Amino acid sequence: METVSVNQFRSNMKNFVEQAASEHVPLKVTRRSGGAFVVMSAEDWERDQETLYVLQNSSLMKQISESAHTHAERSGYTPTDGEMNEILGV
Repeated sequence: METVSVNQFRSNMKNFVEQAASEHVPLKVTRRSGGAFVVMSAEDWERDQETLYVLQNSSLMKQISESAHTHAERSGYTPTDGEMNEILGV
């Protein structure tokens, strides 16, 4: 993650915001007082919030773990041809 001072950020705010939004790379902005903040696109923030929600939800994590296990063992649910056609839009 790139780090800039608040003065650099203020001078080039438009460019830094555009870069964070288009390249999906957060930018850390430091202040003299020591408190820093991060600039990132709303899309990236929402994605990160969803990831944190899933990681903090033990029920979802258990389902993911079980699904990975059954997939590796090839013992999970196998859709019918009709279901596959519907999934694939055939």
